[in-house]
Amino acid sequence: MPSPVLERRTAGALAWHTDLELLERHGILVAFSERTGGTSVGPWSSLNLAAHVGDDPTSVDANRLRLLSALGLEETAERLTCAEQVHGARVTRVTPERAGAGASARGRRPIPGTDAMITALPDTPLMMCFADCVPVVLVAVRPVRTVAVAHAGWRGALAGLPDSAARALAAAAGCPTSSLLAYVGPHICRECYEVGDELASQFAAAFGNIVAAQGRVDLGAVVSEGLRAAGVPTERQAGGGTCTTHPAGRFFSYRAEGVTGRHGALVVVL
Repeated sequence: MPSPVLERRTAGALAWHTDLELLERHGILVAFSERTGGTSVGPWSSLNLAAHVGDDPTSVDANRLRLLSALGLEETAERLTCAEQVHGARVTRVTPERAGAGASARGRRPIPGTDAMITALPDTPLMMCFADCVPVVLVAVRPVRTVAVAHAGWRGALAGLPDSAARALAAAAGCPTSSLLAYVGPHICRECYEVGDELASQFAAAFGNIVAAQGRVDLGAVVSEGLRAAGVPTERQAGGGTCTTHPAGRFFSYRAEGVTGRHGALVVVL
């Protein structure tokens, strides 16, 4: 398969970024949502997908169904699987017993304390929520179609969560990490991510001044380098160039807004 490419698609007011060739050739759908086209109001306006930020649970469920319907996945709504993201480094395999955890904001709890999920189960969308942190979707197309989604804030990026998820996915799929595809979704850019001297020094020590200089950290570059170190070539990585803080109104940004909603990163084997 050639290098992966993310394209922006729309359905009415909804917008998301996806790889159409991956879907057509391998039956795997990846999507990074934007914030428009939903039912939420106030600081969560409008396609907030997170159940933990103070939004009306009815609106959250309606937003999730809108996104799934736009993606042609409405029949998988009860199998949508979410995690209680804690900025940690835990990678969880989604088994049949875990499928559907957190599917509804008013129902079963999400998978506790995990920031990366892996599955080969068909028709089981994995979704994590973001507002500046780095969304990472990983895909193995053979010998067993297997997918993963990871949430990399500064703690996860520094702890090597995307690298660990890539290695775990390759092991689950029975393939080398060099054959994986990686998709890095919208996240806060280096110019907008100013940090304290101590944290900048930690990143500089681990990754060099290319990602940490003048009090700013390039989380996308950290994630990309971590994936490369795990064996995923840069030419098999896509995305990463869109900032969540500007232009305002396109994505949710915790740093810019404080109380706000969350957009999503979703992947499913069909």
